[in-house]
Amino acid sequence: MKIEELAYHKTPLGELILRRRTEPRLQNKEVFEVKLGDEYLMSSLFTESEKQLSRLGLAGLEGELDVVVGGLGLGFTAAAALENKMLRSLLVIDLFQEVIDWHQNKLVPMGEVLSKDKRCELRQGDFFELARTGFDISDNERRSDNERRFDAVLLDIDHSPEHFLDEKNKSFYGAEGLESLRKQIKTGGAFALWSNDPFDEKFTKHLESIFGAATAHDIEFANPYTNSRSVNSVYVSTNRLI
Repeated sequence: MKIEELAYHKTPLGELILRRRTEPRLQNKEVFEVKLGDEYLMSSLFTESEKQLSRLGLAGLEGELDVVVGGLGLGFTAAAALENKMLRSLLVIDLFQEVIDWHQNKLVPMGEVLSKDKRCELRQGDFFELARTGFDISDNERRSDNERRFDAVLLDIDHSPEHFLDEKNKSFYGAEGLESLRKQIKTGGAFALWSNDPFDEKFTKHLESIFGAATAHDIEFANPYTNSRSVNSVYVSTNRLI
């Protein structure tokens, strides 16, 4: 198996590595992988749940859509959002400028798709901090009331609502953190969240208590390493409050 390291960066959360390899189990298919420290963050082999995050999160929304994506990674969530014909603008926020550079330098498969689409802006920033203070930085410089709202916010950063890349992210998933996010979403808009685990009914009810309505979806996909099917999940909350 041939492994090629495409990028290496030291970050406060550990070594960030982008690599490309072939997969013998799949006729030497080309695979892109991202590691952060000792953890595998993502693989281009497993993208169905990331795509469903966008499709389920935007389903049923009407009119021209302004959308925020938290977490760029290999870009499959953002690319799926761009497939929505009603999408007007897409703001993708990633903690690491290096990941944005991967896309702008076309090191990853979705790089050209995201970079050439004028609806898409890739911005370095801390999603969890901006969820509290306001996603549209330029807009907030002109307004102190944070009145700008979005039609949907799609989040794919932590492994699950209970397994965080950075422990400081934990507070976001509590009532106060989610309420700050809800205030940036239009009435009738959506907050959708990816999880590496099957959905948890308790967390679904927690989202419902904040937003007014919430559903959860298990996403199955083939796993060549286990010769079976694996399960991720997508939570979708609808903001029923004014």
